[in-house]
Amino acid sequence: MDMKKLMKQMQQAQVAAAKIQENLAAQTVQGTASGLVTVTMNGHGKVTGLKIKPQAVDPADVEALEDLLLVALQDATAKAEALQQEATRGLGLPGF
Repeated sequence: MDMKKLMKQMQQAQVAAAKIQENLAAQTVQGTASGLVTVTMNGHGKVTGLKIKPQAVDPADVEALEDLLLVALQDATAKAEALQQEATRGLGLPGF
């Protein structure tokens, strides 16, 4: 096996992975729950924003708000993971 060729391929893979990471950081997704709670995340899954409509806040039913937050977070996380999978599809690299 040609080591120089292998090293060049590794460097190309590192450059491609760095570009993917940069692109993911610049993209955003939103997860919602009943239109009352919206969570914004970047492509890495980091929460960057949270919006709660006043109708979602009922001091007598805090559990409902907690449920809305959980659903919105799960929705945004699933969308961020889909972005990651789409960005790394076809690379053929283990762990991506």
